[in-house]
Amino acid sequence: MATSEVGTVDPTADNKENYCETQDCNKPAKLQCPTCLKQGIKGSYFCSQDCFKGSWKVHKAIHKQKDTTGAKYNPWPHFQFTGPLRPFPKTPTRTVPAHIGRPDYADTGIPITEQLARQSCSIKVLSADEIAKMRTVCRLAREVLDEAGKAIKPGVTADEIDRIVHEASVERDCYPSPLNYYKFPKSCCVSVNEVICHGIPDTRPLEDGDICNVDVTVMYDGHHGDLNETFFVGKVSESRKHLVKTAYECMMKGIEIVKPGVRYREIGQAIQQHAQHHGCSVVRTYCGHGIHQLFHTAPNVPHYAKNKAIGVMKPGNTFTIEPMISQGTWKDVTWPDNWTAVTEDGKDSAQFEQTLLVTETGCDILTLRPEHDGKPHFMTQ
Repeated sequence: MATSEVGTVDPTADNKENYCETQDCNKPAKLQCPTCLKQGIKGSYFCSQDCFKGSWKVHKAIHKQKDTTGAKYNPWPHFQFTGPLRPFPKTPTRTVPAHIGRPDYADTGIPITEQLARQSCSIKVLSADEIAKMRTVCRLAREVLDEAGKAIKPGVTADEIDRIVHEASVERDCYPSPLNYYKFPKSCCVSVNEVICHGIPDTRPLEDGDICNVDVTVMYDGHHGDLNETFFVGKVSESRKHLVKTAYECMMKGIEIVKPGVRYREIGQAIQQHAQHHGCSVVRTYCGHGIHQLFHTAPNVPHYAKNKAIGVMKPGNTFTIEPMISQGTWKDVTWPDNWTAVTEDGKDSAQFEQTLLVTETGCDILTLRPEHDGKPHFMTQ
């Protein structure tokens, strides 16, 4: 099939510089696909006719996003979905400029240093210099997530959120840590409704009443900062508001007990007790984790009671607490993309995450939102 010609400058675009979406190009771009312009799809930029034509076979898939039910796109016809959400086409993987520091998995997809660290259960105590770097990268990660949060509304696609996260990371000289981590194809995770975590951003438009979690991690100066939030999309039902509020409170219950001498296994007890009191369950498959020069490392931080996590908190430990709280069962199913985790019963799930530093007397929330006394977006709308 012949390709159409690339269009002219998008008249609705802002003055912000855009980059070619062609794999391994990343040159400044002002031309946009005419079909995308006609359908109102933003973010589809190319630097030249050659790049546009070379990307056509992959790029044309996003034109199907006008099908808001997903019925015309089904990559797994024999898979039994647990809920109403369906995958949509995805755009090409974005690239990071060469001048930005990269993790060891950026090219191969395999975090070798992280795998080697698994041979030891030792929990790293950071030096003063490493703590300073963690404070910096976590502040940058918060800024990136807040940029994404500004864009969330009905009609915006998860892919557009990913573009914002990617560009906001690059503008801050950060590498978006999820990109090519075990071959993950995007720069952040966007998890909607029954998706528990690890949703791959695609071209499905967010719908009024959805809940949408955006999980951002960036690497700067050799260190990673990780956080996520669940956002309301338009007018949300009371049951979804209750779930999101409970998920936030569960995270805070876990954070409240963090101080030197506390066993990591105790966090799960505090979280599960609160979740069950409010009629919700705690996902067990995924847990919080140590983070610093490595994206994921010791300690493991389960969010459910009676777990067998190893380790006692010490000043200088950095790790995440990120409970996934569901309306129904705690059990999960993974889509055939090998990433997207959804609830087994198709009911909604919500999540919040912060990166923490254990101090001499308690902890600092390194990824805390500075405005509104640290409250998440859903509490300030």
